[in-house]
Amino acid sequence: MSEINTKKDNAANDNLNLSKKGAETRRKILDAAEKVFGRKGYFEASIVNITQEAEVGQGTFYNYFQSKKDVYDQLIQHYNRNLRKAIKEKMTSATTHEEAQRNGFKAFFNWVKDHPELYSIVQQAIVVDQELYRWYYAKLADGFLKSLTVGVQDGEFKDIHLETIAYCLMSIGQFLGMRWVFWEGQNVPDEVFDSAMTLIFDGIKKS
Repeated sequence: MSEINTKKDNAANDNLNLSKKGAETRRKILDAAEKVFGRKGYFEASIVNITQEAEVGQGTFYNYFQSKKDVYDQLIQHYNRNLRKAIKEKMTSATTHEEAQRNGFKAFFNWVKDHPELYSIVQQAIVVDQELYRWYYAKLADGFLKSLTVGVQDGEFKDIHLETIAYCLMSIGQFLGMRWVFWEGQNVPDEVFDSAMTLIFDGIKKS
């Protein structure tokens, strides 16, 4: 998985060498792709649909992306990088590892609310590109593993199989977000959030 991670991370940072105007144009195309892929699905979407949504010419599109698959890949990478950044920023202000995990879940739900097409676009990757789909979740799991490991080292969390816990935590966030944020267009109710946190921390915190 390390070679996959390196390849994706390098591609996701290609825009660092762009001018301010170039970065804005690239972002405009990515925003348009988000809407088009979310609305039409990858296989039904076309570059023409994306350029019309972005209000740019097809020549401009090819200045930043090689193909429809390329813009899809970079959109998934963009999602992943920005989501992990948002979660990390919220977690850093916490004074305990439990609080950090709680803040991370809240950051995820807030981010999904601002990007309602996230679920459909990412789930399409399982048939568009399984390697990309696996990379997306492996990167999120890696973030969980790192934070859980520190929690174990500091004596706050139990020393149990942390990759298992990481994927369990991801699935909780994934389906709560789908149930309330994606399907209902609302915040995860406090009662639901608190119930999920009780389930998690009654299981992984040391007594």
